[in-house]
Amino acid sequence: MAVTLVNPGGLPEIDVYRQVSIASGAKLVFIAGQVAWDADGVTVGEGDLAAQAEQCYLNVATALAAAGASFADVAKLNVHVVDWTPDKMPLLLEGIARAAARLGVTPAAPATLLGVAALDVPEHLIEVEATAVVG
Repeated sequence: MAVTLVNPGGLPEIDVYRQVSIASGAKLVFIAGQVAWDADGVTVGEGDLAAQAEQCYLNVATALAAAGASFADVAKLNVHVVDWTPDKMPLLLEGIARAAARLGVTPAAPATLLGVAALDVPEHLIEVEATAVVG
């Protein structure tokens, strides 16, 4: 594998991601922010953060596969959530868990969660972008 995920001593261990990724591959893959669109550009789960998070992660997996990569190759995730407040965490984690179960993966790369005022269209509640390293 081109990406090794680590929780170094002296930093807290977080259940849903690792603090550090060490990349040693030859090909970098940059996935544009994925929103909750299906293949036809229709928003999935309007008003439902968990459903939209699930679709975003499924879309990231599709984009990674097109580049010959998978979640095992992801070195960094950025997650943007509209009007973020900590009480939304259970819904976000539920959506990620559902996507992970469908994909048979554990998306544990270092992640940054950012609250934003808005995304591309009002019905989108979340956007997920990824950077991966292959080979």
